[in-house]
This record gives sequence, structure tokens and C-alpha cells, in this order.
Amino acid sequence: MRWNRICLGQRFITVLLLAIGLSSYGCKDSISISEDVQVPLASLTVTPGTLQPGFFSNTTNYTFNAPTSADKVTVTAIPRDNTATVTINNAVTTHLSVPLGAPGSTTTITIALSSSTGTESTYTVTVTRLLSSDNNLSALSVTQGTLKPSPFDANTLDYTVDVQTGVPSVTVTATKSDANATMLIGSVTVPAGTNPGQAPITLSAPGTTTPVSIEVTAPNGSKKTYNLSIKRLSGDINLSALSVTANSLAHPVDLNTPPPYTVNVATDVISVDVSATKSDPNAVMAIGSVTVPAGTASGSAPNIPLGAPGSDTPISIIVTAQNGVDSKTYTVTVHRATSDDSNLSALSVTANSLAHPVDLNTPPLYTVNVATDVISVDVSATKSDPNAVMAIGSVTVPAGTASGSAPNIPLGAPGSDTPISIIVTAQNGVDSKTYTVTVHRATSDDSNLSALSVAPGSLDPSPFDPSQVNYTVNVDNSVNSVVLTATKSDPQATMSALGSVIAAPGVPDGQVSVTLLGATTEVVITVIAQDMTSETRYTITVNQAP
Repeated sequence: MRWNRICLGQRFITVLLLAIGLSSYGCKDSISISEDVQVPLASLTVTPGTLQPGFFSNTTNYTFNAPTSADKVTVTAIPRDNTATVTINNAVTTHLSVPLGAPGSTTTITIALSSSTGTESTYTVTVTRLLSSDNNLSALSVTQGTLKPSPFDANTLDYTVDVQTGVPSVTVTATKSDANATMLIGSVTVPAGTNPGQAPITLSAPGTTTPVSIEVTAPNGSKKTYNLSIKRLSGDINLSALSVTANSLAHPVDLNTPPPYTVNVATDVISVDVSATKSDPNAVMAIGSVTVPAGTASGSAPNIPLGAPGSDTPISIIVTAQNGVDSKTYTVTVHRATSDDSNLSALSVTANSLAHPVDLNTPPLYTVNVATDVISVDVSATKSDPNAVMAIGSVTVPAGTASGSAPNIPLGAPGSDTPISIIVTAQNGVDSKTYTVTVHRATSDDSNLSALSVAPGSLDPSPFDPSQVNYTVNVDNSVNSVVLTATKSDPQATMSALGSVIAAPGVPDGQVSVTLLGATTEVVITVIAQDMTSETRYTITVNQAP
């Protein structure tokens, strides 16, 4: 008797715990628990899915939610007593595939067990085939446009589509993932069972965006909304403003006048800035090598280099419409005025390989002093503007050549001044400037003779040597006088003898008649150089025989 009480107590506790557990499932109204299942099951499974509550041999009523996609379930019922007979929906089997009704319907499955002694038990499973929760699209497209992002993804809700300027309307086609869902494309309703759905959409003006929503309602009532933004691309390829800035001075271009467009700038302008404004900010603009992207209304290209003075520099501004097809090229030609620069930037005189730069930063007159032995010079000059024309003496340096030179310009005699002119004519052909550099050749310090002779008689030593200043002449006693003839090395020197000038500057030769006064007569020929400083004395001693 004590053992029975213990067993009854344990059974009571088991039933109590099971009841508490089942109430936590919220299913206590649909679950039957029996303490006296005569022919219990060892296991019960239904697939695909999960029994509610979990299987317990004393629980005889279960519910089961099958997914929408399942049109049948498989029931497996294994008795605890392997001699018992199992009947599933009147079919004697422990394993049966049971067809289900349409989504939303309920199917009852009965599992009956009978033992060899005639006792019976019954388990019931109520299967509900759930309504679909599929509120997805499987495909979405727009005529004459491509979705962005692409390809279509059911989990991506927002898309944009660009269509060309000339497209006034499009057709939106959407395919429901579950054909039994309903769909609203804009204002067009697509009922359950119709797939795909289409709706014509009238677009707004070019350059605007038309929003379209696609709402999908699953059979179970859950909803999802996809959003389309259909942009009708603009074909606007115009500029609303164009300006050229040179040395901080703006030159607006009147776009209301027909092209060509020309801007004149001063000759000293070497580069310009070009700025432009698009009529449609969503167009793309290229100013030279600078690109102004869509969304930016204005842009500029700085420091665009110009050609030489007098040249024309074309600058292109290309506007490509938002539609990526239409484009227009504006060309503004910047004319740089011809130069009035008639200046030199450098001037130099070269004498005997020695350069004498002229400082042009000082006011004229410009003078270069050279040695007395310099008989010619080379003159080189560089134009401030290479496009000017320059004449150095008889040598012409044409436009486009920056520098030039005139070689071997002859100089006057020592002590003279030789003016050399450099004429620069500006590119404009009007302005000109003459530079004059005077080359002063130093006076001579040459006080030598180049020749000396005596008659009658002869010099000793002989022949004459300009560096030899003492000579002797021996004559017979019948000779009462001699004549000395001398030639100056520099004709500009002064030669004198016996107190008189015998060859003035400019006269190369001179003679002196010497009367012999005794056995020995001494005569001195003095040569004073052009510089009036250098002096050489030649002494001639005439010996008369006894």
C-alpha cells in the first residue's frame, strides 16, 4: 500500500508540472492532458514544423502551424507498446503523408492506438496552413530606364531611374514574389492572382523627378513599400553667364549676341581666368581642362595661358546636358594686343674677346672705353619683347628672335669715338627706340719709329730696330751733311729733331738735314706718343773721318 501511495504522489507531481509547463505555452485551452492514456505513444512528430506543445505521452491534443509553402505534412507516430496498432486518419500506419488545404485552412489529423487487449487511445493534431507573409517583389523594371542600384534586390526598397529628355511617360512593371499578394503601383491596383502588374506613369517636365511607390500586401496582411524616383533628364546645354578676367578686370561676354565671342586684353596680359554658369546646374561643364560636375552651377578655370602679344587664344567651354547626349561648345577668343615694347633688356660690346656690358638702368649716354689697339668690336643686344624688330648697325634681328649681334664693327683711329646705333621697333610697328653706344678708342701710347735711314751712309747697327735707340753713322771727311729719314709707328704721334717738329700728328714720315760740325755730330729724334705722355728718343751719332 505504501508503494502505491508513492506512485500516485509521483504521478500527481508529474501532471502538475506538465500543466504548469503547458500554461506557459498559452495553449491550455487546446491541450488535453490525461492521466490514464491506456495505449500511449512513445513519440509523435509532424514535419515540416514543430508541435505545440512539445510531445508528451499523456498530452493528447496538439496544434501545428505549417508554412504556406507546405501543401502536405508527414506524421510519424510510434507507440510505446510495439504490439499496439496505430491508425493515422483511418490508415493503419505509423508514418503518413497528409495533404493540407489552401493557405489559411485547418486540417485535423487523428492518431488512434489499440492494444492487443482491446484498450484504445486517441491523439489529435490540428494543422493550420499559414497564410503567406511574402510581401516582396521578385522583379521590378521601368521601360526606357535602368534601375539604380542594379540588379533588383527584394531587400532594397529605394531605386532611381533616369530616362531621356524626350520620354514623357514610362511603364512600371512589378512582379510579386507571391502571386496571391495584392499590389498597388502608384494608383493602379494589381489583385491577388495577377502577376506581374503594370502601371503607366506620366512624367513631369524635363529636369524633374516623378516619385512612384509600389506597395505589396502579403496574404497575411503584412505590407512592404518600394520607392521609385524616375528622373526625366534635362536636355539644357546652355550657359547663362560667361566672363573672362584679365589682371583682375572682368570682361563679361554677352551671350545674347550670336557668336563668335571675342575679348580683347592688353599686351601685358599673359593669362586669363574664365568663369561660366550653366543654365541647368545638373549639366556637366568643361572649361579647358577644368570639369564642373553636375549639381554645381558655376565654375572657373584660372590662369589659362595666352599666346604671344598680337595672337588669338581660343578657349572652349563645353556644356553636356544632364541627359548625357546633348552638348554644346562655346568658344571665346582672347585677343592679346600687339606689343608697344621697344626696349632692350641687355646690351654688350665685346672688344678683343672682352665683354663690356652696358648698364641700361642708367640714363644715356652709353659709352664703352676700349684699348687703343682695338680696331673693331662686336655688339650684341637682347630685346625686351622678342616680337620686336631690332637693327644693330646693318644687321637686322627679326621678330621672334630675342637676341642678335653685329660682329666686327670698325672703330676710328685711336683716341676717336665711334657711335653705334641699335634701333628697336615694337611689334605694333609704331613705337620705336634708338639706343646709341659710343665706343671710345683710347689714344695711342706708341712712341716708336717703324723705320729710320740716313743718306749718305748707313746705320750701325743695321738693320733698324725700333727697340734700339742708339745708332752710329760713319761718313767720309768729304761729307759735310747727312739727311735722316724717319717713319713713326703711329702716325698720330709727334716727331721732332733739332728743336723742330719734323712730322706732326697725322704725318707718318719726317726728314731732318744735319750739318756736320766736326768729327762727331749727335742728333736726337724725339717721338711723343698720341697720349702726350709716352716718349722715345733715338740718338744718331755721325762720325766724320779725319
